[in-house]
Amino acid sequence: MASAGNGTPQHVSGELFKMMAGVNMTHVPYRGSAPALTDLLGGQVQVVFDTTLASIEYIRAGRLRPLAVTTATRLEALPEIPTVSDFLPGYEASGWYGVGVPKNTPTEIVDKLNNEINAALANPKMKAQLADLGGIVLALSPADFGKLIADETEKWGKVIRAANIKPE
Repeated sequence: MASAGNGTPQHVSGELFKMMAGVNMTHVPYRGSAPALTDLLGGQVQVVFDTTLASIEYIRAGRLRPLAVTTATRLEALPEIPTVSDFLPGYEASGWYGVGVPKNTPTEIVDKLNNEINAALANPKMKAQLADLGGIVLALSPADFGKLIADETEKWGKVIRAANIKPE
C-alpha cells in the first residue's frame, strides 16, 4: 500500500481501511503522491489511497483503475465509481480545506467571511470547477466547521494511535 508519506492523509486512510476490513497491507511511504502514483502505474505497488485531485487525470486517461472513492457519497466527476462504504459500511475518508482566523476575531468579521466564502462556494461556476476535480462543497457555519474539526481530530487520532503511527 503506497502513500504520500508516513502519517499523511493517504497513509491514515489506508490504515483505517486495514482496521475496518481486517486486512493486512504493508505500508510503503513515498516522498509525495507523485512518486507513489508512478510506482502504482509501473506495477511496483498494488494499491494507493490517494486524493482525487492527484489521480483523476490518470483515471480519465485510462491509465489508473479506480476501485472505489473514499468519500461518503459518489463523486459527481466519477459517478460510476462506488464508495468504499458500499462494501465496507461506515468507511469514510475525505480530505477537506477550510479557512480559519485567530480565536479572538470579532464575530462580525467571522460572520462576514463565512457569508462571503459560502456565497462563492454556492456559485455554480465554482461548484462545477470543484466537482470536475472530484471535490464536494461543504458550505458550513463556523460552529459546524468547528464540530467537523473536532470530530475529524477524534476519528483520526484513534486511527493514528491504533496503527502506532509516530512522527519521523
